[in-house]
Amino acid sequence: MKKFKVTVNGQSYEVAVEEMGEPQAAPVVKPQPAATAVPAAPQKAAAPETESEPVVKGPIPEGAIIVKAPMPGKISALKAEAGKPVKRGDIILVLEAMKMQNDITATADGTLHEIRVAAGDNVKTGEALAVITK
Repeated sequence: MKKFKVTVNGQSYEVAVEEMGEPQAAPVVKPQPAATAVPAAPQKAAAPETESEPVVKGPIPEGAIIVKAPMPGKISALKAEAGKPVKRGDIILVLEAMKMQNDITATADGTLHEIRVAAGDNVKTGEALAVITK
């Protein structure tokens, strides 16, 4: 056991610290002679895995209502389908933020023209999630 004197905010404390085993020596790294660099073969980026169909983001119709993300998070579920009628307050999708499931609801009555995100997508505050037409 080793004893140390520690000062915190002007107050001195004596503390004892127990050693839990043999100290490990740092590995010795021997310098290697410089070799000619061989460029690595270019690697193709792996295609991102998506949990649902790719989202087609078309133009937003004039006069449409855009449902925006109130906070950053990840889309955990889609609860409505494009082309179906929705009423104000109907759940369109679920946004997970800070380990909480937040229901994102329709802000007006109309037809759900398009959902602009897919399950598993990360979104930023203010990003368009869905489009409702009257």
